[in-house]
Amino acid sequence: MASKTPGPIPITPNDAGSKGHILHSLTLFGEMLRRVGLEVGSGNMLDLVRATEYVSIGNRGEFFQSARSILVHRKQDLPIFDEAFQVFWRKPSDRTTTMDLRSLGEQKRFRKPQVSTGPDDKPDGEDYMPGDPDDDSVQNVDLSRTYSAVEVLRQKDFSEFTSLEMTEAQQMLSSLHWDLGKRRTRRLASGKSGPLDIRRTMRKNLKHNGEFLDLAHRSPKKKTHPLVLICDVSGSMERYTRMLLQFIHTISGGFDQLEAFLFATRLTRITRSLKYRSIDQSIDEVSKAVPDWAGGTRIGDAIKTFNYEWLRRVLRGKAVVLVISDGWDQGDPELLAKESSRLQRSCNRLIWLNPLLGSPTYQPLTQGMKAALPYVDDFLPVHNLNSLEALSKHLSELGPDRKIGQAYSAPVSAEPEPETPVLEERPIDRLNLPSFQHPMWGKRPRG
Repeated sequence: MASKTPGPIPITPNDAGSKGHILHSLTLFGEMLRRVGLEVGSGNMLDLVRATEYVSIGNRGEFFQSARSILVHRKQDLPIFDEAFQVFWRKPSDRTTTMDLRSLGEQKRFRKPQVSTGPDDKPDGEDYMPGDPDDDSVQNVDLSRTYSAVEVLRQKDFSEFTSLEMTEAQQMLSSLHWDLGKRRTRRLASGKSGPLDIRRTMRKNLKHNGEFLDLAHRSPKKKTHPLVLICDVSGSMERYTRMLLQFIHTISGGFDQLEAFLFATRLTRITRSLKYRSIDQSIDEVSKAVPDWAGGTRIGDAIKTFNYEWLRRVLRGKAVVLVISDGWDQGDPELLAKESSRLQRSCNRLIWLNPLLGSPTYQPLTQGMKAALPYVDDFLPVHNLNSLEALSKHLSELGPDRKIGQAYSAPVSAEPEPETPVLEERPIDRLNLPSFQHPMWGKRPRG
């Protein structure tokens, strides 16, 4: 019996169930495809079952082509399906091991295959085709490399994610805890300390004939800070957009008061589009609502639009504002500085998330970043899962008061500082010293 592994449901290939019925294997195969990111519904699996009436399942090549045409709907999913088919429908062997669903596709991540031989290996003198009935290249799955798969994924840059890794990252994002801390309000509520509540004290002590034995107090109410996200979806941010939208969709479920905006050359509110439970449906609605997707960048104009049209409506109660952008701006730097200053004065904390900050050699040298940084409270990276975990920890530590500090400090260079030049001492020539004489010297005053 295969050993149990943590994580998703492990699938044992060629498992036909207790009675040896092929429907059990087809069900497990469909589950495997859904776990690796393919859009396979129950209707697709029923079509595949009906296809087995006309295609011999014992003929590996025919069955492969039939399943491929029924279950794959996008061109980019073809390599994933081919790999999943080879791993799942392999010939039984004594050395066959259980394959964790999350380990599928790890050969691309580690730049080396996880299986003994891959589909690129061709038998001598034969033309190889995935799903060939005599193909026995994929038999033994090495699970030793799956040990650090999660840690590798946490450190991997978002721009290098595959569709399968995005699915896995979404599950990791849902496990993070998002908390903005508490803020004090002007309203008072019953508490254990604070000013004495005379009315409640008198009501509580009526049973004691007016003797003040039980004292009631009032203390300020505490509420969670509202959150506002302003994300850049211009052309320079295109490789990060998909993952950042998943992040925004995930974090939206953890806050009651959240507003989200996207911008490239103009600002678009997408808060209503985040109400869908499906991330794919939300992204589809967002793509329809944003007319300037992957266009130019005008950060100053977008923040100005937010300040004039949305600031008073959504920045209630000392909200925390997250601006997600790489700082590449085609607009006026002075406008960006002016509007960033106004935005900082209006919110509890202005946090700028830059995906390029994850690089150890990055320096904010663009005009947009130089203009906005003086008015940013926190300048943080957002390039991998570890950076998002650090962000969640940072947000949970925010107190009621703003802590003023330097948002960004340049990395310390290893080069020694240049020596200060030593000034040579010159002798004073007292004969050639400049002289000064008052213009009224020696003249009599008039009158």
